[in-house]
Formats: sequence, C-alpha cells, structure tokens
Amino acid sequence: MSFESLGLSADLLRAITEAGYTTPTPIQEKAIPTVLAGRDVMGIAQTGTGKTAGFTLPMIQRLASGRAKARMPRSLILEPTRELAAQVAESFEKYGKYHKLSMALLIGGVSYEEQDMKITRGVDVLIATPGRMLDHFERGKLLLNGVQILVIDEADRMLDMGFIPDIERISKMLPFTRQTLFFSATMPPEITRLADQFLSNPERIEASRPATAATTILQKIIGLPANDAKLKREALRRIIRGQTITNAIIFCNRKTDVDIVHKSLSKHGFSVAALHGDLPQPVRTKTLERFRAGEIQLLCASDVAARGLDIPAVSHIFNFDVPIHADDYIHRIGRTGRAGREGHALMLAGPGDFKYVAAIEK
Repeated sequence: MSFESLGLSADLLRAITEAGYTTPTPIQEKAIPTVLAGRDVMGIAQTGTGKTAGFTLPMIQRLASGRAKARMPRSLILEPTRELAAQVAESFEKYGKYHKLSMALLIGGVSYEEQDMKITRGVDVLIATPGRMLDHFERGKLLLNGVQILVIDEADRMLDMGFIPDIERISKMLPFTRQTLFFSATMPPEITRLADQFLSNPERIEASRPATAATTILQKIIGLPANDAKLKREALRRIIRGQTITNAIIFCNRKTDVDIVHKSLSKHGFSVAALHGDLPQPVRTKTLERFRAGEIQLLCASDVAARGLDIPAVSHIFNFDVPIHADDYIHRIGRTGRAGREGHALMLAGPGDFKYVAAIEK
C-alpha cells in the first residue's frame, strides 16, 4: 500500500516524500483513513510503529479548513513527557510545512509568557503535558470548548506517572462531540476503563513492532562472574571498544547508575552524554539534538527518559542493567535494527540477574 492510496492531500504527500518516507507502516495504513473519516480510534501501539505520523498526518488534513479563534485551540494532544510533546511538535512541523496551521507547545522549561502569546493569537494544534495545560487553564488563558480533536498518547505511561485524574478533568472541559484518538502500548484494566469512558464506537487498531525488527537484531548476553559494579563498568568499556559503533544507547535501571556510568565512560575518553528525568529540560533537549546530529556517540539513559524518543538508526543497544520487566527489554532493543538494517543488542548479566534474564528469554 502507498501513502497516495490513503486519501491524503497532495501537500501532505509532498511533505511525506521530502521527509524520506515511501511506504506507510501497518498502523498508518489503518489509522489514517479512520481519522480522516472522523471516527474515534483505540490504538494499541508501541514506540517504533509509526503511530505519531498515524495521527499527525490525518489531523493536519482535517484541520486544513477552518480557522483558530483567540484562546480556543481546535485540537489538543496530551503527552506524558516534555520530550514526547516536543517530538510530536516536530512531526507537525515536518508534515505540515505546506499548510498554514498554527501550533503551541505547553511544556515545562518554556516561559509562560511565550506560550500565552501563541494561545492568545489562536492555535490549530495545542500539544501539552497534562499539568502544564491545567496551569494555563486555571490562569484563565485557555478555553477548551472549541476542541474538535483530542489525542491521548501513551495512556499507559500517563497511568504510571499519575496523570489519569488530570486527563479525566481535562476531558470534562471538552465538547462531547469531539473526535478522540487514544493510544496505549498496553491495555491494563484501568486503561480499558478510561478508553470506554472517552471513546464513542471506536475503531480498534493494533500494531506490534514490525516482525522483521527481531530478525535484524543480533542479541547477545555477556555473563559476569560476580555482581560487582566496578567490574561491570570495566566490562562495558571493554565491550564498547570491541564493537564498530555508529551510535549507541546504554540503558541503566536507575538514574543514579546513569550518572555513574556516564561519568565512568567520560573519564575514560568516550564521547558520551546522560539522559534521565532529573536533568533540566534545556540540558535534555540539547543532549538529544547533539546525539541526533552525531556529535555524541553514546547516550546513557534510563527507560523513562528514553521511551518514545525518536532517535533513528542506532547501531547498538547496551543493557548495562538487565531490565526488571521483559517488556522494557523489547522497548530498549526495538531502537536498533530498524527499517531492515542490522542492529546489535548486548546485555551484561551477573549471578543476581538470572531470574530476569529467564523472563526475557521466554
């Protein structure tokens, strides 16, 4: 199937071609026509499936006619983290380059004044984290009765981060007649309840990561004789030196370990940066830009900081820690071996890690 067959406009097709894409992913094939038809969507999709373009492309087309009024956004996209919100904004800029849609990003780390100015002028697309959006609403800067399309993205992460009460509050402020697009990587009971509450006769769309990803990733476990942190860091440095790396992400289970491993690698002359939730927003944004640009070769990250980040073409994934949940392992290694390219995933495991390794191997 081609993008041309999905009912997208010539301007969108031009932007897609210029972005280097030729074939829609399975979720895009299903979601784009459904969103264009005005239906609600229940999307069960993980990172790496192309779901962001699956909702941004048809939204651009649906919002192309009509005009935003002051302080009344025409669409609202809720994201659990600043990074994800910024990434969705990038997607709108990339695909909406031939449309005159206005957009505002409501996230921490950006001044209220700058955000207020945009909202006052009127925006077609408002992308926000729940807390920041409620701040603006409570300050009387925002009216939500003009929202035609609501997107709730990464709902299971919203649940983990305690945002569900905020989302329920926000949804009560929106018109009942809106179109709702609801995405989650998993469907625990609380998320199923929410979906039932928010959606009206939705089209259910499921998309796992492309099956080819697993076959293009060379996975390897490196056994360590003892649970010794210093020996583990030495082993990591030795393994990195033994690989031909374009760029790599090193995953740790805890933020403190992200900092320790980052300092260790930096001290030994590696091109490395750290990424976790306690770092200031401008630092995280700059780090990601430098990693994407190839100025930094290694990115040491926690799962929460890295999940959902759009980092193309990573040659290697190093699991410094064995993830406690098997799902996190899939999320981690799914960042390499994409689009038919060969990827490498290496994991360090000591004697205390075997029960977690066994869960992953299942």
